[in-house]
Amino acid sequence: MTGASGAPYGLRLLEEMIAAGCQVRFMVSRAAQVVISTETDLRLPGSPDAMQQYLEERYGAEPGQLQVFGREDWFAPPASGSGPKAPLVICPCSTGTLSALANGASDNLIERAGDVALKEKRQLILVPRESPYSEVHLDNMLRLTRMGAIIMPASPGFYHEPATVGDLVNFIVARLMDHLDLDQSLVARWGEARAAMKSSRSKSDIPDGD
Repeated sequence: MTGASGAPYGLRLLEEMIAAGCQVRFMVSRAAQVVISTETDLRLPGSPDAMQQYLEERYGAEPGQLQVFGREDWFAPPASGSGPKAPLVICPCSTGTLSALANGASDNLIERAGDVALKEKRQLILVPRESPYSEVHLDNMLRLTRMGAIIMPASPGFYHEPATVGDLVNFIVARLMDHLDLDQSLVARWGEARAAMKSSRSKSDIPDGD
């Protein structure tokens, strides 16, 4: 997680991935910690170990399921191409992080992990939350798309008839889970509800047997 607005997206994704049984390596920038405390009721501890314990307890992670790394922990697995070939999601993704990745700069572990994902051709999903986008932002997103990254702006749809802010957050998290090939029941995929309704109607039209 980096310092763009949209902390609820990243935290909800973390919660859902833990619930799905995923092994999660969590990295959060200092700016993101400020945003989290501004946009949510969470006050994350400063040290990685304390933060890990706090998040494990909050989201019910199994022992060893969640690892939290500091911003300059260069020995963390995501810092090297020889580390596990896991996908990387930066959610939310600040425009500063977009710029760093588009230009090959890596001054912290998150940027280094993104650089590794690009050079190793691993799945990299970036969730910017900015408005409006400048020409620089758009150019960086185009460059990263051409490098193989997926740009998924935090722009929730409304066809699922959201009733709460949480429903809007779930829309984006559901799309992220879909791209990660993880089962999710947050939001029905396009056409699923209609297909289920048709199936139900068809079954009701079948006369009962003797």
